[in-house]
Amino acid sequence: MFKVIDLGPEGKPEESEDASRVAPPPAGTVRWIDLVRGDAASLDLLRSRFQFHPLALEDCATFEMRSKVDEYGDHLFIVFHTFTRAPEDPTYIQVHEVHAFLGESYLVTVHDNPVPATEEIWRRAASDPRVLGRGPSWALYCTVDAMIDATFPVLESLMEKVESVEEQVLSGGWRRGLGEVFSVRSTLVSMRRIMRPARDVVAILSRRTEAPLSERTALHFRDVQDHVLRCLETIEEADHLITNTIDAHRSALANRQNEIMAKLTIFSAVFLPLGFIVGFWGQNFDALPFHSSTIMAVLSLGLCATVPIVLIVWFWWKRWL
Repeated sequence: MFKVIDLGPEGKPEESEDASRVAPPPAGTVRWIDLVRGDAASLDLLRSRFQFHPLALEDCATFEMRSKVDEYGDHLFIVFHTFTRAPEDPTYIQVHEVHAFLGESYLVTVHDNPVPATEEIWRRAASDPRVLGRGPSWALYCTVDAMIDATFPVLESLMEKVESVEEQVLSGGWRRGLGEVFSVRSTLVSMRRIMRPARDVVAILSRRTEAPLSERTALHFRDVQDHVLRCLETIEEADHLITNTIDAHRSALANRQNEIMAKLTIFSAVFLPLGFIVGFWGQNFDALPFHSSTIMAVLSLGLCATVPIVLIVWFWWKRWL
C-alpha cells in the first residue's frame, strides 16, 4: 500500500493514498512515498515511473540485505535496519529492514512490515512542514536517526537481563541452565552483525555533501554515527558480561561438584571402618558370636556405633563438614 506526503510551495503538508502521485513530484514540491508490503505490481510501478535500477528493485523484493549505500545516477539507494523487542520473549528481537530511494526532490521508502520508528517520523512529516521543508535528505536523516534511537531500549533491556543473571550467579542463587544466557548472546551476535554494516553506511552519508544530500544533513549524520558507535560499544559490553557470567556459572558448578565429592569422601571414610568391623565379625568361626560369647557381640555392636560418631566429630573439628 502506497502512502504519499507532498509539501508544495504553499508550505502545507498534504497526505494521501492516491497511487497517481507515485511519481516524481512537480517543480517546487517535495514528496515522500512510503510502501508497506509491496508486491511485484507496486515495485513495477516504481520502476516505470522513477526509472529505478532493476538491481535496486530486486533488493526491495527480497528484504535480506545488509545495510549499504548504492549510487544510481541521480538518486541513492540505501538499506538500513532497526530492532524491536519480540512480544513473546524479551530476549529475542525483531529485525526491520527499510529500503530508501533518495532523489533531489523525493524520498521513497519500502519495507515489508510497519516500523514504529519510521511511522513516528511519517506522522511528524504529515503535520510539521519543517521535516520535508528542509529537503528529502532531512526526512531520511530523521528516519535513520529514529531507527537508531529505537535500538537503545532493546539494548537496555538485554543489558538488564544479563546483569540480573550475573548477579544471581555471583550470589549463588542461580540454579537454572544457561539456555537463557545463550539466547541473549545469540541476539547480541545478530545485532552486531547488522550494526557493523550500518556503521559504514552512516559514515558514508556523513561524508557526502553533494546532491541529493546536503552539507547540513551530512553534518547531522555524524551525530547518528556516534549513536551507532554507542550501540556497538553497548553490544560489546553486553557480550563481555555474558562471557563473565558463563565463566562464573561454570566456576560455581565446579565448586559445588568439589563440595559434593568432599562430602562423599567423608561418607566413604565413615563407612569404611564399619565394613571392616562387620566383615571381621561375620567370619564363620565358632568362637565368635552368637554361639559362645556375648561379650564379643556387644563389642562389635559398640564399635559399629562408636567409630562413626568419633569420625564425624573429628571431621567436624577439622572443619571438613
